[in-house]
Amino acid sequence: MTQPVKAVIMEGDTLSRTISRIGYEIAERNRGVDNLCLIGILGKGPPLAGRIAERLEHMEGIRPPVGQVDTTPYRDDRAGGPAEDRSDIPFSLDGRRVVLVDDVMQTGRTVRAAIEALMARGRPAQVQLFVLVDRGHRELPIKADYVGKNLPTSRGERVLVRLREQGGDDTVVIVENTMEHTMEHTGGEPR
Repeated sequence: MTQPVKAVIMEGDTLSRTISRIGYEIAERNRGVDNLCLIGILGKGPPLAGRIAERLEHMEGIRPPVGQVDTTPYRDDRAGGPAEDRSDIPFSLDGRRVVLVDDVMQTGRTVRAAIEALMARGRPAQVQLFVLVDRGHRELPIKADYVGKNLPTSRGERVLVRLREQGGDDTVVIVENTMEHTMEHTGGEPR
């Protein structure tokens, strides 16, 4: 079922400029990229983390390592038995500054699960958070360090992010939320 688009929030060039701006903010806050890594939350996070790493490499001459974390086994709203963990972090997190990357933040439960997943793999010196879109509606006291766009939405709306790396066209749109589409396929948090 195709959902009618209520509003287009970002498209190609706007999304690209947002990633560039965030790259500059990350480099400035961390005084470069030494001992920095980016971890994308499975779904749209890994391609966004890859784009930020490319931007940082262009600016700093060094590409920080990129990994991905699967929050499914760490979610507090997951039913059923043990879940396969599809995380891929081929480097140590110990003592590193980690930038956790996600597309849309709403309740904060996915980020909480991602932090738990990171801590199960090591002890980072610091964890920072980038979200492309912050919808509000927080249920946990979690705040992003870097935000592409603050976008107050109603609970009856859903934010969809489409990326070229996943066969999309680099757009962020708002659609009406329907019962069939309330849970994100990667973990369950309404987006």
